[in-house]
Amino acid sequence: MPTECSQDSFDFGTVEGRQVVGAFDGGAITSDAGALLLGQTDKAIGLVSRLAGCFQDGRNPAFTVHELAAMLRQRIFGIALGYEDIVDHDQLRHDPVLGVLGGTLTAKRSDCAPLAGKSTLNRLEHAAKVGTDPYHKITHDPAAMERLFVTMMTEAHDEPPRRLIIDLDATHDPIHGEQEGRHFNAFYDCYCYLPLYIFSGRHLLAAKLRSADKDAADGARDEVARIVAQIREGWPDVRIILRADSGFARDELMEWCEENGVDFIFGLARNVRLVGAIKRELVLARRASRRSGRAERRFAVLDGWDTRDGWAKPRKVVAKAEWLDDKANPRFVVTSLHWSDGDARQLYEDVYCARGEMENRIKECQADLFAGRTSAASMRANQLRLWFAAFAYVVLAALRRIGLADTELAQATCGTIRLKLLKIGALITKSVRRVKIAFASSCPHQVTFAIAQDRLRRAAA
Repeated sequence: MPTECSQDSFDFGTVEGRQVVGAFDGGAITSDAGALLLGQTDKAIGLVSRLAGCFQDGRNPAFTVHELAAMLRQRIFGIALGYEDIVDHDQLRHDPVLGVLGGTLTAKRSDCAPLAGKSTLNRLEHAAKVGTDPYHKITHDPAAMERLFVTMMTEAHDEPPRRLIIDLDATHDPIHGEQEGRHFNAFYDCYCYLPLYIFSGRHLLAAKLRSADKDAADGARDEVARIVAQIREGWPDVRIILRADSGFARDELMEWCEENGVDFIFGLARNVRLVGAIKRELVLARRASRRSGRAERRFAVLDGWDTRDGWAKPRKVVAKAEWLDDKANPRFVVTSLHWSDGDARQLYEDVYCARGEMENRIKECQADLFAGRTSAASMRANQLRLWFAAFAYVVLAALRRIGLADTELAQATCGTIRLKLLKIGALITKSVRRVKIAFASSCPHQVTFAIAQDRLRRAAA
């Protein structure tokens, strides 16, 4: 006999002679009260209002129930709260805290909820490019959305930095249906997309969806050119350094950097010629390792290095000759950086190896914020889904930067911030004059929450 899943109450045994029972009859209670900080953050940085400006809403205002900005807040904040699927919003459209964030507590029509449901949000996610589809009432401008990421980064600085390091990396996004752009990638051993991410520190500058039949650096030059041009509009004197692994050490990209006054430091895939060029350093590292009993490194600079298939010009290569666990572990980078930026060891260890931090940012987007939830049929819709996840990252990164500096969560990931600061239970009561959010008294991060709220409120003032 099948289990009956519809229950009015639940029995959880006894404690000290008292029966423990539960029921979903608490009324206006939310488990996401901390999301109010997301609303404060959005007010401080002005993201959603400008994002709404990247869309055109052709719906008849007389019959429009859910405003575009409210829908964007609902979708982006929902992702930040851990609701990756739009089907979740068939229940969330009644959530009182999300209603506060969306600016509506009561439904405009008796047959509607205060917030949008899955069907309405699905039409938003399938918004067409401006001027391409007359049957879509909501359209979007991809170029304007791409510029917005860079704008948010520049506005986060009180003054232009002297030096800006821009990191590039590709990752894989497994897909399991017949989505447009579906290809099998032998390196990742699956059908996937190959999105390109570009960061500057913790600031996300680009999230570009690509099919998996592309080279890791495909389209990188155009993306970098666009981003650098926009940065230099406001910061003409900033020094820009491009950093990436060996998948981006392509002559086309390096030549563009040299022609446009952008420095670079890229990993370089090792080969027999490169390893042979540092044979002496490897011998010295091996001898030192045998004496010390631990891994040893030596560094060298190969000036005027050229490849057999021919770079446009010879370039500087920095080599790490390491002896590790009784075997050689050589590594190489190609760079335009000058000796004044550091010696060979500093260029490799301090400048290049710091790029590993970007992988943590990608994990936040892909895992914590579900940027890999690209299950729509078209790449256009999946790109928009990726951007919604990316904007959720922008909001949480701003919350971390503005509200959580010097707190216990200053270095927390987006997933940790969600768990500790956003997932707070609260009872909501409404009266004629106010909406009272009664947070759980046992919340362990009350002090951090209070600090963040005060900072964000002052930033938004």
